[in-house]
Amino acid sequence: MGADPLMAGNSQRRGRTTGAGKKTATAGTGGKNRRSLAGRGATPAAVNRPGHPAQRKAAAEAKARADRTRARQRAEEAPELLLGRNPVVEALRAQIPATALYVVTDAGRTDERITESVQLAADRGLPLLEVGKAEFDRMSQGALHQGIGLQVPPYDYAHPEELLDIARDSGRPPLIVALDGVTDPRNLGAVVRSAAAFDAHGVVVPQRRAVGMTASAWRTSAGAAARIRVARAVNLSRALISYQEAGLQTVGLAADGDIELDRYDGFADPVALVVGAEGTGLSRLVRERCDVVVRIPIDRDTESLNVSVAAGIALYAAGAARR
Repeated sequence: MGADPLMAGNSQRRGRTTGAGKKTATAGTGGKNRRSLAGRGATPAAVNRPGHPAQRKAAAEAKARADRTRARQRAEEAPELLLGRNPVVEALRAQIPATALYVVTDAGRTDERITESVQLAADRGLPLLEVGKAEFDRMSQGALHQGIGLQVPPYDYAHPEELLDIARDSGRPPLIVALDGVTDPRNLGAVVRSAAAFDAHGVVVPQRRAVGMTASAWRTSAGAAARIRVARAVNLSRALISYQEAGLQTVGLAADGDIELDRYDGFADPVALVVGAEGTGLSRLVRERCDVVVRIPIDRDTESLNVSVAAGIALYAAGAARR
């Protein structure tokens, strides 16, 4: 008797096999499926998407900043002209590095400062170059030169910690001036002049977003830059930390300071006086590194003082405390 074609397991359909059609796991599919489920993640910000207008704008701005930085570095690495009779003769007396002395033809040779400058340059073997007034006006870019100019190489900045060595050798408590974001070379020169007048041991400027010792700064210092060292800090906040670790109190100067200048009694001790630019004042990070912030009491109708004037007042207070 033949098998019943309707009984289970006796299907006679052509091509049918036991277990056919069941889905079973195959090797290598799990990771792929998990990746497909994970998706591509969050959409990148517009500035990080190649080809996006925001990304192109950010790249252009970054290039412009880099170009400005390179231009500033090239300018700092080029020789400069120190102009004016007093700055030139003071610089030559102090024997600062120089490469040539320019004198305008018939430019007041009876002036004793020009006469002394010519003699000092000759004693050092510096080339003496006579030029016409029109040519020297062009070389000095229209700045007031009084008929004389000293070509100086790029300024040789000290390291911020070298100022501590200078203070130790002096036998007096360190007094260092740190400038935060000062961009006008005349202000820098004036602060250097005040620092020298009140026996400070040096001035520190940041490497970025601040002016360096240009010829204009030299001129405004009236030769004081030949008697006091200027240091350049890669990071001003870190330089202040190193001063604190060396035992200096960092004293910020700001219009909204915590106490009035004449009430602060710590200037006889080791001090780093920190002065910000007029208008912007102390930056947030630098202010956070100040142990105390003092203010100069002024008439309420006067919004602020020029940075060099404010620094001079504070340095006078420091000098008086030390005397």
